[in-house]
Amino acid sequence: MPASSAARSQSGSPLLSIGQVLARLNPEFPDLSPSKLRFLEEKGLVNPARTESGYRKFSAADVDRLRLILSIQRDYFVPLKVIHRYLAELDAGREPVLPGGAKVAAPSMLPSERRLSRDELVREAGANTMLLQDAVSASLIVPADHYGDDSLAVLKALVELQRSGIEPRHLRGFRAAAERELGLIESALIPIARRKDASSRAKAQELAREIAVQLEVVRSSLIRSALGRL
Repeated sequence: MPASSAARSQSGSPLLSIGQVLARLNPEFPDLSPSKLRFLEEKGLVNPARTESGYRKFSAADVDRLRLILSIQRDYFVPLKVIHRYLAELDAGREPVLPGGAKVAAPSMLPSERRLSRDELVREAGANTMLLQDAVSASLIVPADHYGDDSLAVLKALVELQRSGIEPRHLRGFRAAAERELGLIESALIPIARRKDASSRAKAQELAREIAVQLEVVRSSLIRSALGRL
């Protein structure tokens, strides 16, 4: 693309350099780096324009797409190949859902994760302070000044489990199981983790997500199989 054409998008708005894209997205995604942007391009999730000199130039639509990709990674913890399929469905005019049935809002409507106080967390979950304390004691929720959507989802689940007589103390083994899975993931990442460049770190993060998803598939299958014997 000629340099003059790469200066503006088809809509007439100025195209952005990598540095300008980072300036827009880093407040919401502090870990985003030039290497991560290049990695996402290598995976075919975003296709910025190029100047004659080979510099990448991003349109407003590219920035929205990046925000969507990064939000899905952060909020739903799915690997890039799943996001790639999701975007392909979206580009085709369909209304795709992520694994688990999650339906993502349009990029401009994606909120950053909320920061809930202790009282707000308890109120929104329909819980009580004692249940939150028990969840913290069982290492199911990490104590903090503010809590995010993950903590809210866990506390809501604990409210429902409590109705069936399952208390946080019964789930203490979940933290140990999670730590064992983390150990498996870390072991698998050793060959990549030994490389200290930013690109390798991005690849390691993506591989970690893929392994976590596959471990979840195995865990869910084992639970379903066990339920079938009841």
